Amino acid sequence: MSRDNWYKVDNVAKVFLATAGKRDTRTLRVSCTLWEDIDAELLQEAVLSAIQVRPQFQVRIRRGIFWHYMEDTDMMPVVTEEHGRVCPILYAPGRAMLHYKVTYYGNRINLDLFHAISDGTGALEFLNIIVLDYLKLKYPGRFDDVVIHSGASEDELNQDSYKQFFGSMALKASSLKYAYHPGGLKLPYDQLQFFEVHMPTSELLPKAKELGVSLTSYIGARFMLAIADDMPPRKRKMPINVSMPVNLRNYYPSHTSRNFFNNVNVSHVFDEDISLDDLAKEFDEKLKENLSEENIKKQMDNFETMEYVAPVRAVPLFIKQIVVRYGSKVTDKKVSVVLSNLGVQKPPAEVANMVENYSAFCSSSNLFSTMSSYNGELSLGITSPYTNTRVVKNLVRGLTDDGIKVRVYATEVIR
Repeated sequence: MSRDNWYKVDNVAKVFLATAGKRDTRTLRVSCTLWEDIDAELLQEAVLSAIQVRPQFQVRIRRGIFWHYMEDTDMMPVVTEEHGRVCPILYAPGRAMLHYKVTYYGNRINLDLFHAISDGTGALEFLNIIVLDYLKLKYPGRFDDVVIHSGASEDELNQDSYKQFFGSMALKASSLKYAYHPGGLKLPYDQLQFFEVHMPTSELLPKAKELGVSLTSYIGARFMLAIADDMPPRKRKMPINVSMPVNLRNYYPSHTSRNFFNNVNVSHVFDEDISLDDLAKEFDEKLKENLSEENIKKQMDNFETMEYVAPVRAVPLFIKQIVVRYGSKVTDKKVSVVLSNLGVQKPPAEVANMVENYSAFCSSSNLFSTMSSYNGELSLGITSPYTNTRVVKNLVRGLTDDGIKVRVYATEVIR
């Protein structure tokens, strides 16, 4: 599959490339659990079929003098049974490798993807194409007329939508202050711990409605309180900041399979007691304000403009990466937890009854949680680099106090 094409990486990808490491691999995982065990040979065939529909993932990232770039590759994916860590290393400078990996375990199909290649929306669409092709092979003739296609051309799928919609030459500094960081000692050997939390939406939605807020705001407020309960008194004047990636395709007419998201932030200083009711309402109001198209465009113009400043363009790549790493560390200090809402999952109606659930994780150097729902169940995929698990315990305790039935699964770590 050699098309002899190359592509510049987008500005978000440049951050991931500069900051990927052994602990925070900058890899995201999306998973689909079926009601039956996976046939490995059929899954291999399905992946080879799916990349014909999404060849945008068949690339290698290379280093240029001034920026990284992507080029097409003939390397073929090999499906294996899952072993090793979640969100593995899928990019290493100078190593020839695909930047995605498909594994299975029991009845679950996993797609691990280096975040420089795509975001959660693009990854989930690719995963659903793989699942559909797998089911077509497993049940010949049953799903032949079912397709997953946005109607976008190959150029539209490859589009760098940041350049398409943003950039105004108006640089402004972030007004966010350094936030409180939960945690403490980090796990040894660059490990991460992963928690999968499942809850029935039939119990969550009435609770959010009772508070008069969105489900995202309810979960976000519960995260804030879970962190605040672990906060020492001397740190009470520091804000707790929840950073939330936003799918910009909901605001702009883009069909790109590459990254196209932005982060919005909601902060609160716990210098006085506050109830869940009041905190959730405050969270909801701030979130709605930040999600206005005007505010999103202001923030993105500031970010995307950086590439077009002449002195920045002329700086060699290794110097740019040092600057980007420093900027990323500063940004991380302004975030207490990331809450990424991937929304309600919608596979094709014809295959919906074949799918039990979806879940997702993202590697991180701090506390990170994905959020998605399907088939009457909400799934939180929480990533933590810390030995301290009190925030997760506080979150689960708060949810159960609200009358929510919670199931929690966790990976083992080496101490």
